[in-house]
Amino acid sequence: MSNIQFAQLSDHINCEPITKIDPKALIGHWINSNPDTNSIARINITEANNKLKLQVFAVGPDGPIDWGLVSAEVFASGPASSTGAGFTCTYDFGFAEARFQAMIMKGLLVLAEFHIFKDDSKRASYFLREYFASTHEHF
Repeated sequence: MSNIQFAQLSDHINCEPITKIDPKALIGHWINSNPDTNSIARINITEANNKLKLQVFAVGPDGPIDWGLVSAEVFASGPASSTGAGFTCTYDFGFAEARFQAMIMKGLLVLAEFHIFKDDSKRASYFLREYFASTHEHF
């Protein structure tokens, strides 16, 4: 492959260097828009030490299951933008991984979930897409 500087037309721009992507649109309390979900009920997103942090609460048999905090990588809305529009992160449980890709769309947090089992349970890896509404409470 030749030494190309862009892979698609939208990458081919001239702009000032982006030093930090502003995650403000992602930060807050997010609640699953499906009250009958059996997956993730809510997500708290914060920023600490210039890192985006996620805390996921999944639906459990006796109440929410706190998955703890993980760091997420923030992505801008375009190559010349400093506005945060999405993120990726991974929760590693040992027996399984949950990989997330998320974006803001029409005021909702759209979460693509990739669940991969690493044990010998013979469970199939699976994909979910869920939508979360902001409670408009910011940290």
